[in-house]
Amino acid sequence: MAVNLTIPPESDILPIAGLQIGIAEAGIRKAGRRDLTVFRLPAGSSVAGVFTRNRFRAAPVQVCETHLAGGLGIEALVINTGNANAGTGESGLQAATQTCVALADALGIKPQQVLPFSTGVILEPLPVDRLVAALPAAVANLADNNWMAAAYSIMTTDTQPKIVSRHVALGDASVTITGISKGAGMIRPNMATMLGFLATDAAIAPDLLKDMARAIADQSFNRITVDGDTSTNDSFIIIATGRTGDRIESIADPLYTQLFQALSEAARELAQKIVRDAEGATKFITVRVQEAKDADEALKVAYSVAQSPLVKTAFFASDPNLGRILCAVGYAGIEDLDVANTRLWLGDVLVASHGERHPGYREEDGQRVMKESEIEVCIALGRGEVADTVYTCDFSHEYVSINADYRS
Repeated sequence: MAVNLTIPPESDILPIAGLQIGIAEAGIRKAGRRDLTVFRLPAGSSVAGVFTRNRFRAAPVQVCETHLAGGLGIEALVINTGNANAGTGESGLQAATQTCVALADALGIKPQQVLPFSTGVILEPLPVDRLVAALPAAVANLADNNWMAAAYSIMTTDTQPKIVSRHVALGDASVTITGISKGAGMIRPNMATMLGFLATDAAIAPDLLKDMARAIADQSFNRITVDGDTSTNDSFIIIATGRTGDRIESIADPLYTQLFQALSEAARELAQKIVRDAEGATKFITVRVQEAKDADEALKVAYSVAQSPLVKTAFFASDPNLGRILCAVGYAGIEDLDVANTRLWLGDVLVASHGERHPGYREEDGQRVMKESEIEVCIALGRGEVADTVYTCDFSHEYVSINADYRS
């Protein structure tokens, strides 16, 4: 039921110089499922990550943060689906560490050079013995053209794999950017129940990549919401193998902005694919707030609208009950909002102005827009010059069914 989400042909997916991926069946939750993925990175790669702000951070998230801070250099990633290894206490940390030790032994590196990731059911022990037993098969499967297989392997309730790939001219060089993501429900930054892995063969200084990762996440994965729930396992990783072009050391480098924009566009596309494939979604909705006093209030209003169950169910029904949007704007938390200065558009239709229904608005115009599969909501607050955008979807009967049956 994904909204205008297409799977690119595998021939369009570009390998990243120096990076290999291996896939295997571990039987973490279901037999016969390729549910284990290993990334092998060349020594000297720069790696940076952004993680969930949920206080019940999963064990692999905690281990990832520790290993990234250790400074030894990351040379491998291991990802399992079917079990989140979250809400598992000390035994969960031991399982994540055991996974790193086993993969490090197989690759001849140190455990602290491995980042573990898990996604799936929370509050259940990770069957680490099954995971470790499947690692040799994943390592044996390492190849530079396994991106599409990895995109399928990391899926949970996703209906389609999410992948982007492109060449980008960077000075005299042509660099490659390829990435995958997963996520369909429990989506709300910071961050969402999502995993995102974005790689390039460009050369970027490690400290600079850390700053880039945070800024890119804020423009992409931290601008989406499906249901307002922040997961325990969210992780976004950027990898730069450094095999192409001169190394970018600072934002003063003339190539920095160009690479930053290219990586941001790829991350934004991956993030939007998550919303397009949200559980039960039938519509992709862009909520843009403009004329805000600052970014904080723009996002308050955008998320208030994007996460309102009443707004989202109205979109599913193509019902132009647009007072629900104004209601969500009103309770967004801007105490001194002057509603007389607020305007609301649905697509190209001006719905409300001066605190009331616009005189020229006709319900049939609103319904025309509501029936489209891609809809833009624009809210002008009349308070300043700042604008920001959040991407969301509608709520359907299928969302309830998927989440009611998730563990079945």
